Amino acid sequence: MPILIGANASGKSNTLDALLFLNRVSSGVGIFQSIAGDANLPALRGGMEWVCRKPEKQFTLAIVVEGGNKNQDYRYEVTVQVNGSKAEVVKEELTLLTYSQRSQIPKEKRLFSTEQEESTSTGILTYFWTGTQGRGKRFDLNRSHIILSQTETMNLRKEVQEGAKQVLSQLQRIFVFDPIPSHIRDYAPFSETLLADGSNIAGVLAGLEPLRKAEVEQTLTEYLKELPERDIKRVWTEPVGKFSTDAMLYCEEGWEGQATHEIDARGMSDGTLRYLAIVTALLTRESGSLLVIEEVDNGLHPSRAHILIAMLRALGKERGIDVIVTTHNPALLDAAGARMVPFITVAHRNNATGASELTQLEDIQQLPKLMAGGSLGQLTTEGSIESALRLEESN
Repeated sequence: MPILIGANASGKSNTLDALLFLNRVSSGVGIFQSIAGDANLPALRGGMEWVCRKPEKQFTLAIVVEGGNKNQDYRYEVTVQVNGSKAEVVKEELTLLTYSQRSQIPKEKRLFSTEQEESTSTGILTYFWTGTQGRGKRFDLNRSHIILSQTETMNLRKEVQEGAKQVLSQLQRIFVFDPIPSHIRDYAPFSETLLADGSNIAGVLAGLEPLRKAEVEQTLTEYLKELPERDIKRVWTEPVGKFSTDAMLYCEEGWEGQATHEIDARGMSDGTLRYLAIVTALLTRESGSLLVIEEVDNGLHPSRAHILIAMLRALGKERGIDVIVTTHNPALLDAAGARMVPFITVAHRNNATGASELTQLEDIQQLPKLMAGGSLGQLTTEGSIESALRLEESN
């Protein structure tokens, strides 16, 4: 479970926005709409005006995705140019990386590549390679959508189709989740897919097949019991309304030795609703998904941080879901403990350029000395980690 930490305006949200952008464009949404939003999608933070760090007019995203077997990965890179009311591909590549048992340096094989200098006014020339030599097929493709999403309907070599399908599948499984308690308190229509703000968790739970619904609600109850001071007996959803097309989230609680009482989502605390939404996401997203949660501990008391960490680890492993979280909470880092150091990344601004950078915590040279003098939470509170990074940059 990777944890992303860093001061305000260090670049944590930029990282999440990049993942959200890749998810949108891989799902067939146009590049402009993926940034600026539309009637169904909220804009990325800053929209078209701030998607590039000024005065730049382009941004590049590059990722490595696991391949079909342990000896293969795929590197995908896309460069987008923003110009007023337009956002278009100017460069895009997909490369197959093959690892041998004797070397950690992969052998590279380009599957497709664009060439900006030969692009036309309406499309962009894309070459699908037949091997290490020669370009093979050439297509004049639409700039307003990523090339990767256009390969599904094209007659290409099996190797190219499989690579594009693998990368698209991974990107489409990214879910950037930011549950908003005030949105969860209302009635929600029956749904199959959880919304990014968690507003329809009641509808998603109520829409499950009966046996699966009972199983999920039992798991929700078990994980919620340790969170509040009160004794939680049961968490469940029920259809409401004349036509039973909407649902509401309910909870039965009480004190030992006293009668229990039922409340609905309108009477639950913000922390309780966010926690329930996160557990619901882990229980209902498909295996192989990447669940990304900003400020994962928002609304939770610091004494409950260890409960949150334990839940994320257990359910993530059980359901085969990768989880990335951001946090400012020193209590959460202390709950994570030293064994999580290899999975913690620090977002920070470069002293010279002001650009956001990501550095693995364990790569900070002074880390052993720092941890000898305090916990991760204490080091974060004191700003010691950022100070160490600035010192290393100046040297």
